Amino acid sequence: MASSKGSAKKSTKSSGSAAGLPAYTVPSLTLDEGAKTAQILQTRLHALIDLALTLKHIHWNVIGPHFIAVHEMIDPQVDAVQAMVDETAERIATLGSVPLGTPGAIVASRTWDDYSIGRASTIAHLGALDEVYRGFITDHREAATATEELDDVTNDMLIGQLASLEQFHWFVRAHLESTSGELSTADARSEKSAARSAEADAKGRA
Repeated sequence: MASSKGSAKKSTKSSGSAAGLPAYTVPSLTLDEGAKTAQILQTRLHALIDLALTLKHIHWNVIGPHFIAVHEMIDPQVDAVQAMVDETAERIATLGSVPLGTPGAIVASRTWDDYSIGRASTIAHLGALDEVYRGFITDHREAATATEELDDVTNDMLIGQLASLEQFHWFVRAHLESTSGELSTADARSEKSAARSAEADAKGRA
């Protein structure tokens, strides 16, 4: 039997659709809550697609003595992030919204520049990737926080993704850390400066 709360949702549905909100969302969320959650996820979807492509670019462009180790470390991260892309897009659709994954949509909405390192040493790419993961994880945590009061399922999904992303970041940082626990990229504030710091530190240890 439908509760009074459920009846209220039906009322929100008919008026919300006219206001440009999705025609439906998951039970227990209002249309506005569903749309707001989907919009948060849409931003993360674009970032995840970009991250998967960036990781593949790094996989193709690392060179140097540790090539094979880093080359093979990156590909499982690509696969995992691509799975997150699919998971996130399907959650947006489940919420009643339209997941946008076209190149034009990503370029139009993104607030970040393309990855800035081309063919370079493994340590340079790992330094830059440390900066990429640092920013990405910070934004992903903000998205998780923003969904805490909106939707438990979406929040749980984002937290699960964060667990994997933070582990991948740890894999990267293990190459940049000294025995005393200091990161060669600690003071870097851009991909290029992180790459330079990582290379300089590696040369200093050689």
